[in-house]
Amino acid sequence: MRKVEGAKVYGLCLERLEFQIKNALARISKDSRLYNPDKGFVLESYCTGDIDEIIDLLEIYDIPDTKRETVIEKLSEIAYSASLLLGETIKFNFCEEGFLCIYLILKKSAGK
Repeated sequence: MRKVEGAKVYGLCLERLEFQIKNALARISKDSRLYNPDKGFVLESYCTGDIDEIIDLLEIYDIPDTKRETVIEKLSEIAYSASLLLGETIKFNFCEEGFLCIYLILKKSAGK
């Protein structure tokens, strides 16, 4: 992984994500059953699905409106940028409880 010390993409701390990815990869390599190929591996959860809270937590203040679709589109852009910097693919999605989570997405062959 690349060094991203101190870098942030909106409210994301890339240094923290880099650490979480390293730990996740180690855990998955020991037990591949921990990885869900349909969703990925949860790196962190924000324990909320409320759009206004998500905007505040991730400091997404430059969006044109606070509609759910607009926020989800912005989250996709943030995940793409962070993935480029981290060298691993992450995405935002909502878990079964409805909370926003960051997922690590492995290449098809890596999850097997």
